[in-house]
Amino acid sequence: MIQVSAIILNYRTGRDAWKCADVLLHQTIADRMEIFIVDNHSDDDSIGYIRNRIRFSAPKIHIIETPANLGFGHGYNLGFKLAHGKYILINNPAKLLAPDAVEKMVRAMEADPGIGILAPKLVYDDGTVRDSYRSFPRLLDVFIKRTSLRSVFTSRMRRYLQTDRNPAVTGETDWVAGGCLMIRRDLCEQLGGFDERFFLFFEDTDLCRRCWEAGKKVVYFPDAWGTDRKSRLSEGGVLSLFTKKTARIHLMSAMKYFWKWRRA
Repeated sequence: MIQVSAIILNYRTGRDAWKCADVLLHQTIADRMEIFIVDNHSDDDSIGYIRNRIRFSAPKIHIIETPANLGFGHGYNLGFKLAHGKYILINNPAKLLAPDAVEKMVRAMEADPGIGILAPKLVYDDGTVRDSYRSFPRLLDVFIKRTSLRSVFTSRMRRYLQTDRNPAVTGETDWVAGGCLMIRRDLCEQLGGFDERFFLFFEDTDLCRRCWEAGKKVVYFPDAWGTDRKSRLSEGGVLSLFTKKTARIHLMSAMKYFWKWRRA
């Protein structure tokens, strides 16, 4: 019986995607999992590399190739449509889960039917914990975070980034980073997956907001953990809006998010 459908979205990170899949193959409940690698129309050797590794050592991994790179949400939604598990694990290539993490997450979801989305603790190589849980942003929060104004609006940033929260304690939160989370398949179907109007960024914030509106909780769960890389696509100050494509995409997604939820 398939209990968990794990979906990895690849774009030009073939070796990382394979390493992530290999980690999932060694989970304590791997015999109850299926793994999909969705290649978002990479224009490098990713797909060839992954296919060669799968052919020799992991035939149970399924590959989905998109006809174009239509974004984070679109790629994962293709995986949703083919998933058979009761739970769906979103797992970006850079996030590598501990061997018992998926089992712990499933146990937590089984123990509390009120949980719609569950996210593990993510730890950087230097041992610091990533701030993968946050409060829903207000319009100016995204701008302030990118500027020196964050040293002026300290209480506002504490609220948004939840810096006073103990990262070792399980609890409800407004939203969690979409790079690694578990969602109930029936809830995912009810919500229609990610909103594909967000090419990249804010699709996780939006999904968690819709989860809460559907009457299900979003929970940060540090008993399960994984590693992550410190560098993130959305990093950068205001100047990065002029020099970095991903920063501009981040801004566009923010505009779409605040327009969508303007009456909330």
